[in-house]
Formats: sequence, structure tokens, C-alpha cells
Amino acid sequence: MATLEHTDTAGEVAEGGVRRRDFINIAAVSFAGVGAATVLLPLINQMNPSADVLALASIEVDLSAIKEGQAIKTIFRKQPLFIRHLTGAEISAADKTDVASLRDPQTLEERTVGGKKQWLITMGVCTHLGCVPLGAGSGEIKGEFGGYFCPCHGSHYDTAARIRKGPAPKNLEVPKYAFKSDTIVAVG
Repeated sequence: MATLEHTDTAGEVAEGGVRRRDFINIAAVSFAGVGAATVLLPLINQMNPSADVLALASIEVDLSAIKEGQAIKTIFRKQPLFIRHLTGAEISAADKTDVASLRDPQTLEERTVGGKKQWLITMGVCTHLGCVPLGAGSGEIKGEFGGYFCPCHGSHYDTAARIRKGPAPKNLEVPKYAFKSDTIVAVG
């Protein structure tokens, strides 16, 4: 039996159904795809955050110097961060509060990490208009509920940083954090 070959209009012999023109088309499209990727990757990469911004993306805080009943302020992502070492009395007062009566109902357990109920970590930004509440520094006004007081418009927060009185609609925000050891916490 004889093999059949045919000639296309350009005079090229087609073998197995693939013509030279098909190969050139596939190669050209592949080359254009690689070229487009080479141009687009640097453009997309320049939209990533810079090294100084990434450095602020997370912080580590040593809690060993914070005494029971004390709170400190630090900076996280260019905003104040409050870290409070709750006393046994503050924990029991927060647990006794009727959660259903709160504007933004959350228990202390929902606002802390399991097994570390004595450490409350919140952003120090009032949820009303973004002022910095008082109560984290020594001698500052803590408000009617012993937590934080926003002097801008009179919002009062309890020791679990939950809104109790005033115009703030929500509790102070709890950022993402994890304990690396008993005394080191990584925020962010």
C-alpha cells in the first residue's frame, strides 16, 4: 500500500496533520506570552509593600516587665496598641458582666487567647471617631468602668475594652496575635 502525502496551497508537505505554519504560530504565541509575563511581573511586583511597611506588619512585645494591673502603650502599624495585664478582680468583673446587656456583646474569652486570659491586647483607637482613649498610662483617667476613657466624646470602656457608655459603636479592636512563649507575644 502506498502512503498518501498531500501538498497544501503553499507547497508545504503536511505530515501527520501538523504544518510548518501551525508550528510557527504556536511558537510566536508562546514567545509573546513569555514576553508579556516578563513585562507584567515587575509592574505587579512594584505594587507590593516596601520593606519598611513589611517591618511594621508585625511586632514582638516582651510582657515580662508588665506587672499585674498595669497597662502599656506601644505602636503597631503606626497606631497605638494597648497591652493590659488583668488582675484576678478585673477578670472576675469582666466575667460577671451580662454580655447580653452590652452594645457589642463579647466575652473576655472571645477577646483573649485561650490559657492567657490575663493578657488583653487591643488597638488603642476609639471606634467612634478614632481618638486615642486614656487608661493605659499610669495616672490616666480610666472611665466609669475602670478600663479606658475616650476624652474626645466621652466613650467609657470596661477592663475588657468593651464599650459600656458613650457614642462608640463597638469594642476596642483586638488585633491578630499569638504567644511565642510565656513572656513574648507576636502581634500581627
